[in-house]
Amino acid sequence: MHPPLTARREFLLLLSLAGIQFTHLVDFVIMMPLGPQLTILFDISFAEFGLLVSAYTVAAGLSGLFATTFIDRFDRKHLLLTLYVLFALTTVACGIAPTYGWLMAARIASGFFGGVLSAMTQTIIGDVVPFERRGRATGIVMTSFSLATVAGVPAGLLFANLWGWHSAFFGIGVMCLAVGALAYFSVPRLDAHVAHAKDKHVLHAMGQVLGEPNQRMALLLSASMMFAAFTIIPYITLYLQNNQIMAPNEIPWLYFCGGAVTFFSGRWVGGVTDRVGKRETFQRAVLFSIIPMVLTTLLEPMPLPFVLLVSTSLFFAMNARMIPGMALLTSAANPKFRGTFMSLNGAVQSFSMGAAAWVGGMLLQRSPNGQVTHFWLCALVATSASLLAYVLSKRVSMHA
Repeated sequence: MHPPLTARREFLLLLSLAGIQFTHLVDFVIMMPLGPQLTILFDISFAEFGLLVSAYTVAAGLSGLFATTFIDRFDRKHLLLTLYVLFALTTVACGIAPTYGWLMAARIASGFFGGVLSAMTQTIIGDVVPFERRGRATGIVMTSFSLATVAGVPAGLLFANLWGWHSAFFGIGVMCLAVGALAYFSVPRLDAHVAHAKDKHVLHAMGQVLGEPNQRMALLLSASMMFAAFTIIPYITLYLQNNQIMAPNEIPWLYFCGGAVTFFSGRWVGGVTDRVGKRETFQRAVLFSIIPMVLTTLLEPMPLPFVLLVSTSLFFAMNARMIPGMALLTSAANPKFRGTFMSLNGAVQSFSMGAAAWVGGMLLQRSPNGQVTHFWLCALVATSASLLAYVLSKRVSMHA
């Protein structure tokens, strides 16, 4: 554990980590709404565009596995900044891509470096922030997801409409400059863990993590948590539009309302996590999340406010369980190998997201009139995964 920081220094640290997460998340999600422009520009099919999206996640998962061989062998600050610079450069490379092949290569590289950043931010929280404030700290950093949904994606689309799709990636690159400067001054030197990895085989840390039953249980918990979410989330817009529940021009309200609620509730959920307990808050949030998951997959055409009430409840529920869930996972890691554990966790989450999206796509069917059917099966699978996460959370112990 790093010596305590002053309140101001800790806040600046969390702000810089949130900024890193924000730019990484915007870089990931901005591809999906840019689909219409890119398919026309590069004359590619929907399947080829899907590869652009999935390549990022797969690369992030592979980078998480690769990072386990070195992440605990270097000072956290220098490694974080190096990876962030490489991420910024590959994001700009996306913006200057003249061909589909170039863009695919840039997306793979961006996902490779961006995937490790998520693990690094959670690792630094575990190293620096005391156990009793870790839930609040996680809540602050995870507001980046809300901001990416509410502000990042609309801003990126605005840039794309005004100055072309390239400008969205250039805008992310400019943000990386400001966030990187803040991180340089706010992130402390973190190298106490390096001594434990000295003179050890590169796979020693991974063996230590996977060899401990508690950490294996935590990784399984993480996989089930993400699997539950991504059997449903990728297909919400498809379901709502094809089934004429929401018009295309109403879809931005879906993300705006959901992102706004998670933004304002994130710090509150983090505070509750610290007061009530990480495990208890996670378990309650998991059980609650089943309700909006099921309701979302059963929606029929109805007034927009009711649809937004259900969809916003889903956004809130997913965020409300993610905050205590990540605080629980960070605390479950052995401090000596926390970086390796969080890298493995990032890989597990990325692969779980990809598998869940594939399963969800296999369950969905299209009716003769073009509507999406059998979405309720996705909710059934998500409910099963959520109940598994609930059971596993009882068996995971935490390091104070």
